[in-house]
Amino acid sequence: MFHFWAMTTSQSRTLSSPVRVSFDYTRSTGPVLGRYLEGLREGIVLAGRTSDGRVITPPLEFDPGTHAATTDLVRVAESGTVTSWTWCPEPVEGQPLDRPFAWALVTLDGATAPMLHALDVASPSEVHTGQRVRIRWAAERQGLVTDVACFEPVDALADGTWPQPADAVPARDAVAADGPGEPTPVAITPVALDYTYAASPEESSFFRGLAEGRIVGQRCPACNKVYVPPRGACPVDGVPTHDEVELAQTGIVTTFCVVNVPFLGQQIKPPYVSAYILLDGADIALQHLILDIPADEIRMGMRVEAVWKPREEWGTTIENISHFRPTGEPDADYDTYKHHL
Repeated sequence: MFHFWAMTTSQSRTLSSPVRVSFDYTRSTGPVLGRYLEGLREGIVLAGRTSDGRVITPPLEFDPGTHAATTDLVRVAESGTVTSWTWCPEPVEGQPLDRPFAWALVTLDGATAPMLHALDVASPSEVHTGQRVRIRWAAERQGLVTDVACFEPVDALADGTWPQPADAVPARDAVAADGPGEPTPVAITPVALDYTYAASPEESSFFRGLAEGRIVGQRCPACNKVYVPPRGACPVDGVPTHDEVELAQTGIVTTFCVVNVPFLGQQIKPPYVSAYILLDGADIALQHLILDIPADEIRMGMRVEAVWKPREEWGTTIENISHFRPTGEPDADYDTYKHHL
């Protein structure tokens, strides 16, 4: 559900709201990526060797040439060479660094293909192709890709060699896929999309009505159908809707869904019901919650009424209506709403 506020322009007053759609993407990692992530937790980088001799990190689960499952994992160094890069002047939420940085393709010593990650430099003048860099490990490693916090530049020693950490190993030091330690069985990656939703003038009227304790729709002047939330044009004949209609706060349950499965961010303990409610005088159903009654007693045709939150909690949002509850009236006859399912 959206929360809206007024956004005034010189042309019209419409409503808009920032919206975030997010979920945690959960996947089983399997024997290859699971071992790779376990290696990161131990502070080592594993790569997969393909049938044609390439060494790729992160390792591929299947050989691109033979399509066979990858079984040959090798350890590569945590230092490498920048093969390509681009500057990121304005980082966004969720990126590795909260300040300007470079995205770099880095070929680790012992690998034959580059991996993409952030390079912590202050300006574009501090990065170049061929630059030597090494991994900066996260302070706390959890067996996730984020255990590699970023790359950082490393300077050559006086003799022209490159410094290596104390636990460095020769490139391609073999590590068995079923070696010590347990693979990371599951990886959870938060995924989010942020955008601004701009309500149409008709939708803006609907949300302003809710801020006044009213439920308003729009009537099509051609077919007289009333839509709530209102639409800019009638989907039946394409005629613009412009006649505002205040609707009753009672209606009929047409169809509904019993929610039994818990999910992240859930605010109501299952089971509960989300239903389509055909308000009296409307020609399209409005989706909302049905509460104050056991979920197994809710049925099609049940008469319900809106229950509003305390007025001091109102805003320009459908959440001003806490839920709908039964009115106690006799159920509506199926023929009165069968065309609105």
